[in-house]
Amino acid sequence: MAGQSVEGGLRFAVLGPVRAWREGQELDLGTPLQRSILGMLLLREGRAVTPAEMIDAVWGEDAPPRALGALRTYVSRLRTVLEPDRPARSRPELLTSIGRGYALRLPNDALDLTRFERGIAEAESARKSGRLSAAAEGMRAALTLFEGEPLAGAVGPYAEHQRDRLAERRVSVIETLMDLDLELGDHAAVVSELIALTAEHPLRERLRAQLMLAYYRCGRQGDALNVFTETREALIDELGIEPGSELTTLHQRILAADPALALTPPPSAAEQAADEHEAEEPPALELPRPAQLPAAVNDFTGRKEVAVRVHTLLSSQSSAEGVPVVALCGIGGVGKTTLAVHVAHTADDLFPDGQLYADLRGHSDEVTAPESALGGFLRALGVPPDVIPDGLAERSALYRSLLSDRRILVLLDNARDADQVSPLLPGSPGCATIVTSRAKLADLPAARLIDLDVMEPDEALSLFSTVAGPERVAAEHGAAMDVVAACGFLPLAVRIVAARLAARPSWTVASLVPRLADEQRRLDELRVGNLAVEATFALGYGQLEPAQARAFRLLSLPKGPDISIGAAAAVLAMTMYEAEELLESLVDMSLLEATAPGRYRFHDLLRLFARRVLDKTERPEDKSLALRRLLGFYLASSRSAHQLAYEGSMIPDNLAVVGSGLTFTSVDEAVAWLISEGDSLFAAINQAATASPTGEQLLPAADMLVAMEPLLEAGTHTREFDQGTRAVLAAALSLDDEASELRSRYVLGRVLFASNRLSESETHFRRVYELSDARHEKIVTGEVLNALAVVVGRQRRHTEALALFDAASRYYRENGVPAGEALVLSYSARDHLGLGHADDAIAAAEKGLAIFTEIGSGAGTARARYHLGIVLSRVGRLTEAVHHHAECLAFFRSSKQRVWEQRVCSRLAETFIAAGRYPDAVRHAEQALVVSREIGHPYGEALSLTVLGRALRGLGSTGRSLDCLRQAYDVFTRLGAPEAGDLKLLLDGFAVERSVVES
Repeated sequence: MAGQSVEGGLRFAVLGPVRAWREGQELDLGTPLQRSILGMLLLREGRAVTPAEMIDAVWGEDAPPRALGALRTYVSRLRTVLEPDRPARSRPELLTSIGRGYALRLPNDALDLTRFERGIAEAESARKSGRLSAAAEGMRAALTLFEGEPLAGAVGPYAEHQRDRLAERRVSVIETLMDLDLELGDHAAVVSELIALTAEHPLRERLRAQLMLAYYRCGRQGDALNVFTETREALIDELGIEPGSELTTLHQRILAADPALALTPPPSAAEQAADEHEAEEPPALELPRPAQLPAAVNDFTGRKEVAVRVHTLLSSQSSAEGVPVVALCGIGGVGKTTLAVHVAHTADDLFPDGQLYADLRGHSDEVTAPESALGGFLRALGVPPDVIPDGLAERSALYRSLLSDRRILVLLDNARDADQVSPLLPGSPGCATIVTSRAKLADLPAARLIDLDVMEPDEALSLFSTVAGPERVAAEHGAAMDVVAACGFLPLAVRIVAARLAARPSWTVASLVPRLADEQRRLDELRVGNLAVEATFALGYGQLEPAQARAFRLLSLPKGPDISIGAAAAVLAMTMYEAEELLESLVDMSLLEATAPGRYRFHDLLRLFARRVLDKTERPEDKSLALRRLLGFYLASSRSAHQLAYEGSMIPDNLAVVGSGLTFTSVDEAVAWLISEGDSLFAAINQAATASPTGEQLLPAADMLVAMEPLLEAGTHTREFDQGTRAVLAAALSLDDEASELRSRYVLGRVLFASNRLSESETHFRRVYELSDARHEKIVTGEVLNALAVVVGRQRRHTEALALFDAASRYYRENGVPAGEALVLSYSARDHLGLGHADDAIAAAEKGLAIFTEIGSGAGTARARYHLGIVLSRVGRLTEAVHHHAECLAFFRSSKQRVWEQRVCSRLAETFIAAGRYPDAVRHAEQALVVSREIGHPYGEALSLTVLGRALRGLGSTGRSLDCLRQAYDVFTRLGAPEAGDLKLLLDGFAVERSVVES
C-alpha cells in the first residue's frame, strides 16, 4: 500500500483515497467532510490554514450557517484519531492551532505525495547526470505510489482542484518516463502502454507523438501515420483545432523517413565511468571550524527532561529522516536561550565540524535580516567577503552547499517567524538546528516544536538557591517558596530576585515576600542591573498590531483565573470568531496561554504587565464599559441556565440583562457551564462589588447571584457564594442600593439555610420580603415567601410555615406562575406531615407533581418526586417512595445537582431502613456521606451520618453505628440544629440498652 511503504509511525495517503495508518493499522478518518479537511491540511505541508479557507475549500458557496462549529468538531475528532493517547487538556502536537487557523505537522516521509515528489526529483537528477536507467526506474517506482484517483472520497472545491492537479502531475511524469524509455531503446515495450494511455487521454499530443515515434522505431511506419490521422480527426471534432507543431513536424519527418529519428544508443555504464574519470576534479576547499556559541551558563539548573529531549532529537534522526530542527518557544524570560545554549554545548561531540550562532533579534526594533545572518555564516565558513553573493536565494544556496557532507549545529536565537528562519536552515543530513522564539513556529516545515513552560516549583527553588546561596535559602525554605511562587516560577524573575538577595547580605529571604506580595510594585522589584522582567515583556508587546495590543491590555482586566472565548469577545466588543483569532495570535506570540480548547489565561507576571500598560493607556470609562460588557455576557448566559433549570420561574424575566450570552440545549449543559465557569463568574461579581461607584453598575452583579441559583444547588461553590453575596451586600448598603441589597440578601439567605444557620437565614429572608413589598419588585417575592416557609418549617413551626406557603401560593396564582404554585405544594407536604395530617401531605405532594408534569418541567418534577417520596415513606408506602426517589436521583445526578443528590440518597436510606433492607440503606447512606463531604455540606453530612448510624445498627454493627451517631450529634450541635435533641434522646436510649445488656 502507498500509505504503508515506510514502516512504523503515522503514514498518510492522498495519491488515491485519503487514508492514514499508525504502525501499519489503518485509521478510521470518519466522514467525507472530515477526510476532506485532513486532505487539505496534508496538501498544505505544515502551512497554516484559516477556518475561512477551510470552509470555502470544503463547502464552497454552499457552506451551512454553522459551518465554523462543524469545522471545529471535525478538527477535534481528527485530533482524537491522530493522537488517541494525548492527555486531556494537553496541547496537540500534530494537528496544531496556529494563529487564526490550523496546521498539520507531519513527520518526514509520512505523506505519499512527499515521497513521490522526492522520488521524481532524484530521478530527474539521475537523468541530468546521464543515468537514464536509474532515472526511469526511479520514476516508475514513484508512480506506483498512485493508487487510483487522487483524493478519492474527499469532497469540495479544493479537493476537486487538487484532484485535477495531481492527476495532471501523474500524467506529466508518465510522459517524461515514456521519453526516457524511448531514449533507452525500449520502444517495443512501451507501445502497449502508450496505446492504453492515449486511449485514456486521447487529446494529449505529447503521448500521441511518443506512440508515433515508438511505432516508427518498431518499423511500423503505417501505424505511426495512422496515429497522426486519428489524432488530427479527434482534435478537429472535439476542439476544432489542428495538431500542434510538435506532432505536425514529427508526422512530416516520419513521411520523409528522417534518419535522425532512429535511436541513438545511450552511453554504456563503462563509458560513463570513463568520462567521469577523465573529468578533472576540483581541488578540495579547506573550511574553518566555526565555534560561535555564546558561553554556557555555569549555574544552569533544572530542565533535565526537556534538555534530554532536545539532545535526543538532535542526535537520533538518521539521514533518511532529514535535518533535525528543534524550535523552543515560550514566554519572554522562560529560559529558551539558556536552555538552547546549554544543550548545544552538551551536544558538541555530535557536530565535530562546529557550531554557528545568530541572534535574529526577532522581537526588537532592529530585526536581523536573513541576508545579514547568512553573510555572517558564510564569512565564518571561510568565504571571502568579496565573493559572497548579494541575493538571499544565492546566499542561502551557497550556505547549504558549504554545509553539505558536514556535521554542524546551527543555533538561531530570538527568531521572529518562520520566514526569517527558513533560509537559514541547513539542507543536508548530518547538520541540525535549534531555533528559539517567542512565537510558536508551527509553520516552520519539519520542525519539532517544544513549548517551554515555566519551571516546576522545585526547579525554581533550586535555581533561587544556586544564585542566592544554598545556606540562606535552606534556613528560610518556606519564605523561599513564597518568593519563587510570586515570581510565577519564571526563570528570569527568579534569577533577578536571587541576584538582588545575593548582593544584599543584610536582607533575609522573608524580607522579599512583602515586597513581591504588592502587585503594584512587583514588576519594579524584578529588576537588577540590565535585567528586568518588564523590559523583556515590553519587547513582545511592542511587536503587536493595534488590535492585538488592545486585546492584550483589556483581557488583563477580568480577575478570573482564565477566560473563555465568549467572555473575551464580550470584553473586546467583537464576535467570538474575531476574538478567537486575536487570542490565538497572542498565544502564538507566547503572550497568552491556551489552557484548554476555548479557554485562555495570562502568566501571573504578564497579567501584571498588561494591567500596568492598561492603566497607562485606556481611559477609566473604557475599562468600566469593558467590565460591564463582561458582566452582561455572564448575566445573559446565567439567565439562560436558570431558565432551563427552573422552568416557569419568574426570576429570568425580572433580571436586568443587557447584551447577549450563551444559550443551552439541556439542564445538564447549563449546569456544567455554570460549574466550569464558576470561578470566573465569582471573580467578576467580586470585582464589580469592589469597583462599582453606582447602584446601576452593581445591579448586574447582584442579578448574577440570583441567576446562578442552579450552581448553588450543585454544591461546588458554596464558599464563593458566601463571599460573593456578602461583598455585593456590603457594596449595596454603602450605596443605599435597595435593589442589589434585596437580591444579595436573598441568595445569602439561601447559603445560610444550606449551612443550617436558620435564624440568620430567616432574618435575611424577612428583610428581602420587606424590600420586595415596599419596592413592588417581583423578582424573588414568591421565592422568598416559599424560602421563609421552609426555614420556619425546619424549626418545626409547622402552622406558621403553612401560612407562609399559602401566601406564596396566592402570589404565584395571582401572577399566573403554575410552576411556583407546584413548588409551594411540594414543599408544604412535609409541614402537613409534621402536624400529623398525612392525607393533606399526600394530596399536596401529588398535586405539585401533577402540575410540574403537566407543564413539562424536568427540574420541578424531580423536586416534587423528592417531597412525595418523603411523605410516602413516612406513611409506610415504601415501594412507591423508593420509585419516586430513584427517578429523581437519576435526574439530579445527570444534571450535577449534588446537594439534591445527597438529600435523595439520605431519604432512600431512610426508606430502606423502614423496609428492613439494611445493606441497601448502608450503601445509599455512604453515598450521601461522600457527596456531602465532597461539597462541604455539614448539615447534609450530619443527616447522612445519622441515617448511616441507624442502618449500621440494623446490621448489628453497634460500634460503627454509635461512632456515626456521635459524629452526627456533634455536627448538629455545632450548627444549632433541632435534630441534635432527637439524636441525644436516641444516644441516651442506646446507652440505657447497653447498660442493661452488660448488667
